[in-house]
Amino acid sequence: MLNTSAEARARKLFFDRIGRPIGLQLYTLGDEPAKDLDGVLAKVAAIGYRDLQLPNFLGKTPAELKAAGNRAGVTFSCVHLGVPPLTPPGGLGLASDTQRIVDELGALGVRDAVMPLMPLPTNFSIKTGEDFRSAIVRVLNEVGADHWKMTAALLNEKAAALKPYGIRLGYHNHNCEFIRFGKRTGWDILAGETDKNLVFFEVDVGWVKAAGLDPAAFLRRHTGRVRWLHVKDVQATTKPNIALQMDPTEVGYGVQDWARILNAAHKAGCERYYVEQEPPFAMARIDAAAKGYGYLSKLIA
Repeated sequence: MLNTSAEARARKLFFDRIGRPIGLQLYTLGDEPAKDLDGVLAKVAAIGYRDLQLPNFLGKTPAELKAAGNRAGVTFSCVHLGVPPLTPPGGLGLASDTQRIVDELGALGVRDAVMPLMPLPTNFSIKTGEDFRSAIVRVLNEVGADHWKMTAALLNEKAAALKPYGIRLGYHNHNCEFIRFGKRTGWDILAGETDKNLVFFEVDVGWVKAAGLDPAAFLRRHTGRVRWLHVKDVQATTKPNIALQMDPTEVGYGVQDWARILNAAHKAGCERYYVEQEPPFAMARIDAAAKGYGYLSKLIA
């Protein structure tokens, strides 16, 4: 039997070995997908991406999205569904009627939905001199643990309603979930009070790293509940914080130990791996997405 070095190397390429595609969260590309969906999807497909996650419906109908995906040869496998006020007026979100969610996701061919951010507390406001992110952190500190308990209950409720239709629901973390309330963090409450048979996690390892945690250890700790991964890198200048701050960079060019992280994600049960990058960008967003894909496609792990 032939056993060339090229063949041996190919068997060790991480994504070839696990039989999963390298995906992309279209949030990475800012408002470009909403402005020129066909053009952006053609560029994404040319890079090599085939598995895409939607940040929302981009102002399109499910039929329009599916047709655009078919033209480009890409598939939408998951969508972020926010809660008011972080959903466009009239747009689909987790507060939408269950049947509408089922119908629109079904028309798109998607069975995975993720809450991208916790509901904003009812007393949320931006004070003079604050930006949106600092206001979120301030208010979360003010409302305390009960807000995370409410979020867990909402996730349980929505997941239970969607499960009979074959739709799985998850939660996407940032680093404000690691605000501490006594002996527990917001994340401890979410993980402990959501039903492990109903609610899964989309672990954003960039935000986990920005919180000062070890992403691989974090993934191992949640084995069985990790279904999606945001593959996100950060620069060495990122200081541990819980204030929605990081110094981002292209995947593979920061401090993340990707061989260790991705193997931990795979062993934890992760099924989808989406490249995502936060602004600011050092280059055109599409070029950053291409750079991340190039790194991951050659990663031996």
